[in-house]
Amino acid sequence: MSYIIPFIILITVVVFVHEYGHYYFAKKYGVGVTDFSIGFGKEIFGFEDKNGTRWKFCIVPLGGYVKFFGDRNVFSQSEQEEILKKYNKNDQNKLFVTKPLYQRALIVAGGPLANFLLSLIIFSCIYMFIGKDFTPAKIEEVSIESPAEISGLKKNDIITSINGNKIESILEVSTFINTAQNEKINIKVLRDEKEISIVTKPNIVDSTDAFGNPIKNKIIGIKIAPASDGFNKEKLGPTKALYYSVKEIWFVIKTTMEFIGSLFQGKGDTSQLGGPIKIAKISGQVAEFGFLAFLSTVAYISISLGLINLFPIPLLDGGHLMFYFFEKILGRPLKQATQEGFFRIGLVLLISLMIFTTFNDLKDWGLFQ
Repeated sequence: MSYIIPFIILITVVVFVHEYGHYYFAKKYGVGVTDFSIGFGKEIFGFEDKNGTRWKFCIVPLGGYVKFFGDRNVFSQSEQEEILKKYNKNDQNKLFVTKPLYQRALIVAGGPLANFLLSLIIFSCIYMFIGKDFTPAKIEEVSIESPAEISGLKKNDIITSINGNKIESILEVSTFINTAQNEKINIKVLRDEKEISIVTKPNIVDSTDAFGNPIKNKIIGIKIAPASDGFNKEKLGPTKALYYSVKEIWFVIKTTMEFIGSLFQGKGDTSQLGGPIKIAKISGQVAEFGFLAFLSTVAYISISLGLINLFPIPLLDGGHLMFYFFEKILGRPLKQATQEGFFRIGLVLLISLMIFTTFNDLKDWGLFQ
């Protein structure tokens, strides 16, 4: 039960920002908005603004939607000819379907863009007002007969990069090792003022994270320590903070896509996929570590929400953008029957994914052992 409030706060924030991205561009281009909903199902509370938009919070807070004026539903599937007959000239200007292709595309892409912007703001604020770690990583100990020893890593080596990712903080070493999708990883170290490239194959062991959740950890058998005296945390200026924020967002996007690619290749660990239950559990656990940890989690979840919604799957924003791409190529929208066929496929895919991730979540809670 202690997870519920942090989960609702987290989901409300990232969903509100996502939907506000759609809302912002819709209002910018003169599209009427009848509903702005956080959650689905029965309305718990809400209000109507002076422009006629109903802002509401619904009973199932697992998403949200912005409904445009004249839509039969939240997906904007209506045929243009069919819908235009129902409205006068003035009202037609408020219809989503009458807007130019680039405006419709921006309205749809506005949700994911808003999620990325939220993460950018959070990371930038953390780096400017709290600071970012720049402590170099030195190998303090190498375990006997470990992958590190076998491959040639030695005590006092300073780790400079892992799989092409520059190591600027001791905190990045474990992250880059565990997010690597290849069996072998390339580690560059500084030894006697010379850079040496070493390839090693980590052992994969069952372990637990800081919260006690079961995970599969990649271990190469080293203990690391600061290469300098103590830890070096630096408060960054706006430009530098923005640079490192963009870099962090790109890293999350890149590693997520690499992980998805590994799943299609049959190499990825499907047990790492989680759904709302896992997010609720993590949000509650992170909240116990304080506001800063929770805020960082909001940023990472926001990136994930933005990225997932860009996947070219009907029912998601990326599915609509895919239709607009075809519309641009063909010079006309896809037929309604074709769109509905794609939507059915998308619905099956999303329901299947939901069932699978829920199974993983329940398994993580100790069921289905």
